[in-house]
Amino acid sequence: MSETNPKLRAELEGIPTYKPGKPAAADGPVAYKLSSNENPYPPLPGVIESVTAATGSFNRYPDMACTGLISELSDRFGVPLSHLATGTGSVGVAQQLLQATSGPGDEVIYAWRSFEAYPIITQISGATSVKVPLTPGEVHDLDAMADAITDRTRLIFVCNPNNPTGTVVRRAELERFLDRVPSDVLVVLDEAYREFIRDVEVPDGVAIYRDRPNVCVLRTFSKAYGLAGLRVGFAIAHEPVAAALRKTAVPFGVSQLAQDAAVASLRAEDELLGRVGSLVCERQRVVEALHGQGWTVPETQANFVWLRLGERTLDFAAHCEQAGVVVRPFAGEGVRVTIGETEANDIFLKATEAFRKEL
Repeated sequence: MSETNPKLRAELEGIPTYKPGKPAAADGPVAYKLSSNENPYPPLPGVIESVTAATGSFNRYPDMACTGLISELSDRFGVPLSHLATGTGSVGVAQQLLQATSGPGDEVIYAWRSFEAYPIITQISGATSVKVPLTPGEVHDLDAMADAITDRTRLIFVCNPNNPTGTVVRRAELERFLDRVPSDVLVVLDEAYREFIRDVEVPDGVAIYRDRPNVCVLRTFSKAYGLAGLRVGFAIAHEPVAAALRKTAVPFGVSQLAQDAAVASLRAEDELLGRVGSLVCERQRVVEALHGQGWTVPETQANFVWLRLGERTLDFAAHCEQAGVVVRPFAGEGVRVTIGETEANDIFLKATEAFRKEL
């Protein structure tokens, strides 16, 4: 009998692999990981206690409806319970959105470069990616994205702030763009770094969604809230979209630990705001230092900075690693560097100064 392999979907061929930030070496000179946009602070007050309490019930399934977390989010954002859905990080919710909207023959529009999961989850769904280049200033080209809409378009991602450039779309341009999008095309405002924004002209996606049934907002507890290891994110959307997200969710996908930790984090908002404020101050210090060294840095409203280095990208990443920090390189394009502890940022700035002298 001849041997054949199981038949797999053709769409899976050639899918790019998601590349997580490289960890700091355990036995080398590298001391700090600035490659994954993680929060350098420990979990917020109350989180460890809530997680510890939940460990006694590992033999039980979590609350599949995330009742406590959904209720907390409903109060926090002033939205109906039926407009909320959870998932394994905002990227998990994004994949659910594609399952709900897009398949073979459909198109998904997003800026490029943007979040590297977009092309992966789009291809998994069987849909076709339509990548619209960023402007020379590393910002979403919303006019070009609107021009790219066809009758096959099902979903549009707007990453705000954009990962990995940190740049933002402001209120007037976003509203103008949304006015051009057909009402049957879903626009996903991916706001994973919302808490770090200080530009008053950048709209809160939740305010935008209220009057626009085709707008969905993604948020996460992985970044500002410091729960990257627990994988919990959520969407705010009108009932048809939120209901579809609940249908496409992996049953029991969000653990009870993650749910309880997220609730405790929401209840520690004063501490959260203080920590985020400190990181924003560090961001300003790092950007000013880079400018002083002669670097061109796009204005960032996230917890990272972007340096476009082209063919020198991998050399720069290796230089930083040797100096003691790991950054996130995108070969041939540039590096994204998380704002971390003061000590880590100081090492990074010494590395950038030394590298610039070699140019």
